[in-house]
Amino acid sequence: MGAKPALVSESGTLSYLELSERINRYARWAIAVGFAPGDTIGLLLKSCPDYLAIWLGLTRAGLTVALLNTQLTGDSLAHSLRIVAPRGVIAGHGLVEHIHVIRGQVGEDMPCWTYGVDDPLLPRLEHASAGFSGAPLEAAERAPALLSDRALYIYTSGTTGLPKAAVVTHLRIMRWAQWFRGMMNITPADRMYDCLPLYHSVGGVVAIGATLAGGGTVVIRDKFSASQFWSDVVAHRCTVFQYIGELCRYLLTQPPQADERGHQLRLACGNGMQEEVWTAFQQRFHVPQILEYYASTEGNVSLYNCEGRPGSVGRIPPFLSHRYPVTIVRTDTDSGTPLRDASGRCIRCAPNEVGEVLGEITGNVTQSGTHFEGYSDVNATHSKVLRDVLAPGDSWYRTGDLMKRDTQGYFYFVDRIGDTFRWRGENVSTTEITMLLSHCTGVRDAAVYGVQIPGTEGRAGMAALAVDTAFDLDTFRRDCAQRLPKYARPVFLRIVSTLSRTGTFKLQKSTLQSEGYNPTCISDPLYFDDAAQNRYVALDSQLFQTLQSGRSAI
Repeated sequence: MGAKPALVSESGTLSYLELSERINRYARWAIAVGFAPGDTIGLLLKSCPDYLAIWLGLTRAGLTVALLNTQLTGDSLAHSLRIVAPRGVIAGHGLVEHIHVIRGQVGEDMPCWTYGVDDPLLPRLEHASAGFSGAPLEAAERAPALLSDRALYIYTSGTTGLPKAAVVTHLRIMRWAQWFRGMMNITPADRMYDCLPLYHSVGGVVAIGATLAGGGTVVIRDKFSASQFWSDVVAHRCTVFQYIGELCRYLLTQPPQADERGHQLRLACGNGMQEEVWTAFQQRFHVPQILEYYASTEGNVSLYNCEGRPGSVGRIPPFLSHRYPVTIVRTDTDSGTPLRDASGRCIRCAPNEVGEVLGEITGNVTQSGTHFEGYSDVNATHSKVLRDVLAPGDSWYRTGDLMKRDTQGYFYFVDRIGDTFRWRGENVSTTEITMLLSHCTGVRDAAVYGVQIPGTEGRAGMAALAVDTAFDLDTFRRDCAQRLPKYARPVFLRIVSTLSRTGTFKLQKSTLQSEGYNPTCISDPLYFDDAAQNRYVALDSQLFQTLQSGRSAI
């Protein structure tokens, strides 16, 4: 077993024995430097086998490792460091420069090390740790961490604001690894294809932890490539892969490839696959099983679709409902706050009624489905807790996600609170509309959000579209009329060259929404759906002023 490959990448391979030895060397290095249990170290490194070895080694020494988003720079990166108050930072090739730029914001005297690259001002971690023994640590060197100790900070995506640092304990890491090992039925024969960021809980903990716990091999790729995916999966004989968000839809947009059915995949595991994508993905690529689930890094709500029902994020079997208390409550679409009855209690949703998903917090750490570990920021932690929900004094975790549950107990994701908006007396799901617009002729990518028009109630739909040469405004309008009810069709269009996404394919819509449809501050082409002319017309300053006056007939 020791010689078997544990982690494989373009930069090299680590066997199980080599991985273990590196973990122990990094742990001894941290102890020798003088770091104490509970200290935090920032890790800013691109995906590679040593990424895992470094954070496992540091956490073995009792430290907390902040897994920094490699896409962040400047103020966002400085913020991510400040909120966890690190004793030091480890930065890799192409990322060291980002640390130098923000040193004045996080402390000129904060120790830094490089990995995989020389820097005249900083020591290199591989060289500093090379002289230490790779043998297992003795208790006399440093006692093992407790399950309740903090192991990692994993950051939220920051799609609607600055990232928050979620606390992840050793117990949570072990549960993730063992849960998914069991659900995916990982064996030593399995090879996991992992092209998700290692700073994320799915790519960096779930995919790798479950595979290693089952004795398999993880093939790590620094980034996802839709054009190279199938040839890579075939070349490495992968049997399982981890997806998230839009990854599977991107694969469907690719032209047919010779390897797309010549693979050995038995399972695709992940979250965020829409029903329409699910069916088309399985039919085209012949992947036998899809294991869709719902969870978040910091949350206490977990749902698993083990039955393979397209579109559902899972259900909780009745015999486990007492272990995983989850409910859906009615929510005001405009304010995003749960509605309450005359007695002050939240109102449970009826079957197929949309509301916010909540998970009860009992404070019992041993009950896996009810514990909430929170964030580095106490105020951020408190903001996610809702009290007096169903009974006086109870506490529930707010997921911020809108779902519905059918009569058989299956949950279906609808949208994020704040993304869903109300127009013409109807609730509009941006997730649903985005998916439908993505299938319109010439549309490569889409983002949907609500914008306010003076003199109207609710928010009108606006779509930012990345398009190709096949796109035509009249054709698009006809496509929308065929696919969408009138209230859900975009009133405004913004044609962009590309849409900004996080490393886990989540759309970053906050800037688009704040800019709205004002042509004086937007250089992209803007259009307004003129009902009188039955077509989209260019939105110029004069039309904008008319809309802002509240005198327009929408």
